[in-house]
Amino acid sequence: MAQDASKLASQDVEAAKRRSRLMRRFLVPSIIGILLFMLPFPLQGTWTIMVKVIADLIGSALGGVLVWLCVAVLTVSSIGSIACLIVPKAFERHMLLEEAFKTTPVWVFIRTVGAVFVWLTVLGVGAQDESAGVLYMITCADDGAFVLDELLTVLVVIFAIAGLLLPLLLDFGLLEFIGALLTRFMRPLFKIPGRGAVDCVTSWVGDGTLGVMLTCNQYEGGYYSAREASIISTTFSAVSITFSIVVLAQVDLMQYFGVYYLLICLVGVVCAIIVPRIPPLSLKKDTYLVEGKAMPETIPAEYATTLDYAVDLALGRAAEFQGIRQFLLNGLKNAVGMWFGVLPCVMAIGTLALLLANNTPIFEILGTPFMPLLQLLQVPEAAAASQTMIVGFTDMFTPSVIAAGSIASPMTRFIVAVVSVTQLLYLSEVGGLILGSKIPVNILELFLIFLERTVISLLIVCPLAHLIF
Repeated sequence: MAQDASKLASQDVEAAKRRSRLMRRFLVPSIIGILLFMLPFPLQGTWTIMVKVIADLIGSALGGVLVWLCVAVLTVSSIGSIACLIVPKAFERHMLLEEAFKTTPVWVFIRTVGAVFVWLTVLGVGAQDESAGVLYMITCADDGAFVLDELLTVLVVIFAIAGLLLPLLLDFGLLEFIGALLTRFMRPLFKIPGRGAVDCVTSWVGDGTLGVMLTCNQYEGGYYSAREASIISTTFSAVSITFSIVVLAQVDLMQYFGVYYLLICLVGVVCAIIVPRIPPLSLKKDTYLVEGKAMPETIPAEYATTLDYAVDLALGRAAEFQGIRQFLLNGLKNAVGMWFGVLPCVMAIGTLALLLANNTPIFEILGTPFMPLLQLLQVPEAAAASQTMIVGFTDMFTPSVIAAGSIASPMTRFIVAVVSVTQLLYLSEVGGLILGSKIPVNILELFLIFLERTVISLLIVCPLAHLIF
């Protein structure tokens, strides 16, 4: 009897030691991940996060090399994708190569278009000669050169740093812990699991691209269904605080930043409640790329509290950690997927979208149906404001640039600044990332969600703007 009791006591001690080890394995990487990705701090008069600071430092150090790095990435993406399409078996033996280059013929074409655009732009073909027609429109400073110099050179560093460090949030139990705690709130309100809160916070205080990266990773891992991934990427991948400041400064209304950002948060929450409940998002299916990974929606009977359940889930995830090699492999897989899959898409779609916006009246024509709504909401200079409503689908910054140059009314400039941020799904970055990922949202669905967010934003912002101005 005494021997049995001693054996049980020894097993209890071992179990306690193992639990303590797993708790450290869960807490240390998760806290580091939170500090890097989710904790904002002031720096040189603005708010940022550590991953962005690291990316900026590396970007500054590399300087002009970044442009040629982008050219190399897009070139390799195009050549590799074409080769994988022709001889797929040659890539099947190498997981990273298959992950990077295996795609459909449509996306191979888009990646190749991105590679052609980046070479035309970096070589400056027709950039100084307006008589060059389409070549000039592709490579000029407002179109291809803007996408390459202002977006790709930033994204290429962020994707590398964030991709390599993302396993700190993904692989040690943080999402399981947050998911268990918040599912009872997130599910009824937003139709998504609790772990989606991490994507939202990462986007909001950091960068929308990081949120899309996180969501795509979770969808491919089987933790989100097609519907959940579509909702989170189009609704919760919010524009960062930093870029919101840039937009408001562009329309010269920084004195209203407090109420401006409160309105952005309010509109974001309302859109997150409404948009998932109407088509096209409401029509998405709850199918998974990998079955059996999704968290249960209820707490098992053997757990007394949600916290106990959350901790056990987190420790179970931490126990699956297979060492630093697996950590680096997962991080490299994230970075490679975004480099070779998403960057070409941003170059191709972003350039084409800006080309249309800057050289054709198509977005002015598409914005005309907003005139009656703007007039009904008594928005000053409604005609000028209507021209900014659809152009935000190409690039988030363009509406504020147009407003600053053509709209005199501070109230209307304020409305444009709010709406351009809450529309969210601009093709030159967040929209392009979603289309380039495996998240099942096509460009038509993206445009419909963009329109829904625009209308909801206007219905909230315009009446409140009358009270502010």
